[in-house]
Amino acid sequence: MKEISYGVGRGPRMAMITSAFIALQGTALAQEGMPSREEMWRVIQQQQKQIDALKASLAGTEKRVGAAEEKVEATGAVVAQQMEKTSSGPEGWWKNTSIGGYGEMHYNGGRKDEIDFHRFVLFVEHQFTDSIRFFSEVELEHSLAGEGKKGEVELEQAFVEFDLTGTQKAQAGLFLLPIGILNETHEPPTFYGVERNGVETNIIPTTWWEGGVQARGELGRGFSYNLAMHSGLDVPTTGANAFRPRNGRAKVSEAPANDPAITARLRWNGLPGVELGLSGQYQNDITQNADDSEAFLIETHADLRRGPFGFRALYARWDIEGSLAEALGRDEQYGWYAEPSYRFAVPVGEVGVFARYSRWDNTAGDNLDSKFNQLQFGLNYWPHPDVVLKADYQFDDTPSSTSEDDRFNLGVGFQF
Repeated sequence: MKEISYGVGRGPRMAMITSAFIALQGTALAQEGMPSREEMWRVIQQQQKQIDALKASLAGTEKRVGAAEEKVEATGAVVAQQMEKTSSGPEGWWKNTSIGGYGEMHYNGGRKDEIDFHRFVLFVEHQFTDSIRFFSEVELEHSLAGEGKKGEVELEQAFVEFDLTGTQKAQAGLFLLPIGILNETHEPPTFYGVERNGVETNIIPTTWWEGGVQARGELGRGFSYNLAMHSGLDVPTTGANAFRPRNGRAKVSEAPANDPAITARLRWNGLPGVELGLSGQYQNDITQNADDSEAFLIETHADLRRGPFGFRALYARWDIEGSLAEALGRDEQYGWYAEPSYRFAVPVGEVGVFARYSRWDNTAGDNLDSKFNQLQFGLNYWPHPDVVLKADYQFDDTPSSTSEDDRFNLGVGFQF
């Protein structure tokens, strides 16, 4: 019988059979190692339980975080409330309180030939509410005060101010009277000359404060007003200073209150750099002892600043009734001055030059030579708007009974 051949040798054919057998055997073994469907389902259920537990744990954590955030917000609200209360209470008063001040030192030549730290002043202001505030001003004059010293410590302002409306205010306490140019605004950088002018010093007399009540406000069209009822002057009736207003300031220090005074002012600021003022005062008895010495003060002024040019002018007059004042020749007292100026910029700061002519008479009623005439010229240098260096020269033409004292003056002043 003839042997049939398939074209493949016996050796290769056996290798193929062996390989197929090994592959089948591996597949079977692999199938035997895999979990069954039931086992897979049990694994899936176990994993789902773990996922559910993780979700529950996360929800609890989120709840605790939310509660913690609410506590933090509540604590913050309490702290904010407490801070708001503290800001207006004893622990936070400084947040509504501000301070300021001014000072000046002078050198006066001539016969005087002295140097003097004339005054140092400290302001304190406190805001109680949006409509109630307090102002004060304490001054030390001539550097030292006390027994045997030349200086004084004085309370120049201490009053409470109330807003009645947006434009109307009321004040009660100790305040500067609304008269003249310098009496309310007399910080050294605000005026020319080392010393304050003789008219506002001797006739008005600056600085002049009293205790009482005052209303002030705006009237519209550039007009404003002041109306005050307050303690009055207590002038001496004998001696060299009899019936002189400056010597009648009791400064609200256990001052007699037998005869109060009334002061009124009308002011117009309808144009930039322009102020026109008219003031008046009436006191039934300027001696405070029923001497029947009625006193009337009238004052008017202009304060102009247009570009570099400035001009100030003021007139003030006292009329004092009564035979005693008339006998001393002090029933009429008056004064006036005119002051042109020019102010310009320099590389550092500004310079202003001025001239001022003043005349005043404290004994005009005696028909004798009692006039004081003074001519001054000089300059101010402001290296900063709140710091000033001053120099001036004054020529005095005094009554025959008073010695003349032409002299050179230097000064430094500041405000803050």
